[in-house]
Amino acid sequence: MIRHESVSRSTHRGSATLGSLPDGTVVSFNSARCHRAFAGEKSGGHPPSGRLPGAAGHNMVNGFRHEPVMIEEILDVFTSMEPGVFLDATLGGAGHSVAVLAAHADVTLIGIDQDDAALAAAAQRLSDEGLSGRATLRRARFDSLAQVVGREGADGLVGALFDLGVSSPQLDVAERGFSLRHDAPLDMRMDRSADVSADTVVNTYAEADLERIIRENSDERFAARIARAIVANRPVSGTAQLAQLVTDAIPAATRRRGGHPARRTFQAIRIEVNKELEILPAALESAIAMLRPGARLAVLSYHSGEDRIVKSVLRHAETGGCTCRPGLPCGCGAVAGVRRVRVRREPTSAEVAHNPRAGSARLRVVEKIGGEG
Repeated sequence: MIRHESVSRSTHRGSATLGSLPDGTVVSFNSARCHRAFAGEKSGGHPPSGRLPGAAGHNMVNGFRHEPVMIEEILDVFTSMEPGVFLDATLGGAGHSVAVLAAHADVTLIGIDQDDAALAAAAQRLSDEGLSGRATLRRARFDSLAQVVGREGADGLVGALFDLGVSSPQLDVAERGFSLRHDAPLDMRMDRSADVSADTVVNTYAEADLERIIRENSDERFAARIARAIVANRPVSGTAQLAQLVTDAIPAATRRRGGHPARRTFQAIRIEVNKELEILPAALESAIAMLRPGARLAVLSYHSGEDRIVKSVLRHAETGGCTCRPGLPCGCGAVAGVRRVRVRREPTSAEVAHNPRAGSARLRVVEKIGGEG
């Protein structure tokens, strides 16, 4: 049976049971605040974070359909995986995990996600595929993965996967506030019980802090102009107003290329709300530390900020932090912890044609060497 639990964090509330799956699995979440606009309500006026309207969770599962990116490449990475525990640190709708479990009958899953809708969908999908008896799902951010795995008593991991960023279902559900295509509350929380939302960032951050996160999290060269425009037009009431403010702050000539002008700013705010880049290095290091010798870690990233961090952490593990001059024998005593596994780093053109959102994906893989996992 799927064990669907929550790891306590300062931003979480008490648990509440939403219902059960067809196989009898009880699905229980911390109190999640959904920002659905019910019939008769408008999406324009939204109370600040912490006072957003609630909503029934009955359609969470049906609304979360996620097509896993580079699934064939991921399966190839784990072809020779030994029996044991596989960690999916960003479970989502369990697309990757279902495929991995189906390919390895002697592997069990620990799946982590902070999104209650994702966990509900994953639990349903695993149940539908007859895999629920081999899965433990936990609600947590991936920087809690060592705690989660430790509580399960796993003797090391035989594989681990991070599929970073925001998922298509999160973008497609308007009230989540991730998308530019719909007017919605300023939310963008992957964990909807967290205190900080996009509303917090947009309407309370100092102008200098706004400029910094927009610049650092998205390489937006007009960060100063955008931050100034946001602060000058507070309170910003929703995603449509925010997108228009950002668009108007960017020079007209620049708006005509590179996709929607507000895309980078929305990305930057989402990353700040969820602390995505801040918590990533330690999470990757924890995953590597828990791998058994010969086990592999695969990471899918979707923008340059993520990929730079992933590359840096994996490179440090590969060299052991060696400080010697490149090309010379190591004399500093550094010990490599992993070896790089050469794989196809980008999705095929056929996959991108079928799923355009996969186009920015980059895959990096390492394999644990020596020592104990």
